Amino acid sequence: MSEAATGAPGALGIASSKVLSMREAIARYVHDGDTVVIEGFTHLICFAAGHEIIRQKRRDLVLCRLTPDLIYDQLIAAACARKLVFSWAGNPGVGSLHAFRRAVERGRPPLEIEEYSHFGMVARFSAGAAHLPFWPLRDYQGTDIPVSNPLIKQVTCPFTGESLAAVPALNPDVTIVHAQRADAEGNAQIWGLLGVQKEAAFASKHVIVVVEELVSTSVVRADPNRTLIPGVIVDAVVVEPWGAHPSYAQGHYDRDNEFYVAWDDIARDPATLASYLDKYVMGVSDRSEYLTLHEGLTTRLAARDMFCAGVNYGY
Repeated sequence: MSEAATGAPGALGIASSKVLSMREAIARYVHDGDTVVIEGFTHLICFAAGHEIIRQKRRDLVLCRLTPDLIYDQLIAAACARKLVFSWAGNPGVGSLHAFRRAVERGRPPLEIEEYSHFGMVARFSAGAAHLPFWPLRDYQGTDIPVSNPLIKQVTCPFTGESLAAVPALNPDVTIVHAQRADAEGNAQIWGLLGVQKEAAFASKHVIVVVEELVSTSVVRADPNRTLIPGVIVDAVVVEPWGAHPSYAQGHYDRDNEFYVAWDDIARDPATLASYLDKYVMGVSDRSEYLTLHEGLTTRLAARDMFCAGVNYGY
């Protein structure tokens, strides 16, 4: 926790705090059968939350995300998922998600899939965030995705008569967003590569924000344009340094490319994957114990300083 989060002018009082442990946040807001989103586009993917969901043995989840990668592979292997709603699935830069492939090709474990294009998923979150029933787009002309997904419909524009595709709104039960920092009220600030964290959060019934650092409200107010998720829609704030590993957090640590490459061999064999989950997920109680099993990790991947110049908000 940053020193700025305690005793600084503008710091929130204890009564306003939404800070929970990861165990408490998942227990309170993620339930069997829920529709769950763990967003982040290569950057800021909350593996720590996914691991806690596995430890708490949630079942029959509908997992949604534009680009499910290793954490969803792990959730599928742990039999947490009933269905995957997505637009692309794979191990970025490496190859397949092998637990996902086994589930789809062999039904081990069984997994329903619902596929869209990238913009189709963005449109679904956008409709959910805007409280609209659907979102129109030109995205599927010349593709066969609507053949395999009957939820993609055709509508006629009332202004031009043009035939457009339409996708239904997506309103998850809970969205989990990893951020660099937030105050205790949940005002979360992100910089670097963005995905659809904002749209997914606004579309969701509940929002858990997981952060590298807890800061005072005065820090947030000093740099308001970085606030991507406002505290008014946040239910819980979890302080979990290195919670996005093996993905990265700009300004805190780099992407662990070695792990992504290694995952291909780990996940290819079901027994090896099960051993990994037993040791690094089920075998630890929290993220700090997870880090003790990765000797030298925090030194190897720690970000060097590269500060942006200050901005004058005065008048």
